[in-house]
Amino acid sequence: MPAPSIPPPRPAAGPAPRRWPGWLVLPALLALGAAAWLLIDRLLVDRRPIVVGILHSQTGPMAQSEQAMIDAEVLALEEINRSGGLLGRPVRWVIADGGSDWPTFSRQAERLIRQERAVVIFGCLTSASRKAVLPVVEAANHLLVYPMAYEGLEQSPNIVYTGAAPNQQITPAVQWCHATLGARRFFLVGTDYVWPHCVNEIVKDQLASLDAELAGEAYLPFAAATCDDVARQIAAAKPDVILSSVTGANALPFARALRAAGIDPATTPLMTFAIGENELQDGAAADLAGHYAAWNYFQSLDRPENVRFVRAFQQRYGATRTTSDPLVAAYNGVQLWAHAVREAETADVALVRSALRHQSLDAPEGIIAVDPETQHTWRPVFIGRIRSDGQADVVWSSRTPVRPMPFPISRSRSEWEQFVSDLARGWGGGWSNPGPTAPPGGGR
Repeated sequence: MPAPSIPPPRPAAGPAPRRWPGWLVLPALLALGAAAWLLIDRLLVDRRPIVVGILHSQTGPMAQSEQAMIDAEVLALEEINRSGGLLGRPVRWVIADGGSDWPTFSRQAERLIRQERAVVIFGCLTSASRKAVLPVVEAANHLLVYPMAYEGLEQSPNIVYTGAAPNQQITPAVQWCHATLGARRFFLVGTDYVWPHCVNEIVKDQLASLDAELAGEAYLPFAAATCDDVARQIAAAKPDVILSSVTGANALPFARALRAAGIDPATTPLMTFAIGENELQDGAAADLAGHYAAWNYFQSLDRPENVRFVRAFQQRYGATRTTSDPLVAAYNGVQLWAHAVREAETADVALVRSALRHQSLDAPEGIIAVDPETQHTWRPVFIGRIRSDGQADVVWSSRTPVRPMPFPISRSRSEWEQFVSDLARGWGGGWSNPGPTAPPGGGR
């Protein structure tokens, strides 16, 4: 018999493989999953800042008025970032100086869009600057949020207007003067550029419908050396009321000239469409106390939303700072844009612009909403009597938001557009009367 085979010796067994305690397995898997998720999130989710542009005058005659609007826009953006930003991304802003000059506004808008890659521009105060920026944003199919009450007679798919249209400021004030003050003779005065000329043309149509009389019309050049001649002209005309679109550097000298000419609010009240609380803090309150202002917001409004807003603004910029209608409209514009970004779930310009057309906000002045047809904003209207401390007591309000109508029904849209074109053509293609003292972009 063959000898039985003997199996080779088995190698000595090594130590048993180390086993992880069961209580460590789950945390390890969770850590690996979290790391993988963070890697995917970093690769697939955009965390870069959303860049926005702020375009206002930081130098020149309009700088003081526009700086307040910058402050309001920055406040809104800071609030957005403190709440976590938008779409998980912080918002970064680039401030550009329009220099109170409309060609500069055009160049700066181009830079914000092309070089800074801003997805929106919050900016402009003057109609001259807006008119200069409009073709830039239209050519780029971009977005401007414009925060100033203005003359209307314009509608662009690339602009959202958060200030008042004429029927939300001008025409209610004229109607109130006629009905409440019993005014029948109106004197129209303004600074010599597109906004006052358009405003006064709208008023003249309304006066004709009310069977009221135009007592006179006068314009001041920018940074006029004196307003005395115009004040004496008004005094000589003996109007029942003065409608004023005097703005910028002329506002305070004009108020003083009226007082020096013996124009008293008890007998010849003035209704201003241009002077807000900011300007009244510079000394005009003493000269304008007892006169009237028409706006869509006053700091004195007794609403919880306004109390919170004023407190936040003053905590950020100082207890002596005042708010005003243009300042609030600038703040509202940022908040409405942020709502649109959240709804669209993107910062893409075209999609946000579309989403903006149906945004609303419980704003300091009341409920406001973007009108989808005109891209102007529904806002309430207020008339205030100016106090000696620079604030205003509301004497009339619309109570509810008023639908914007950028083109008054007294003429067709084409007729209004022709009127604006004729103005610019008569001024050599610009938006202000090119007199010797007129800066090219001054005025509202």
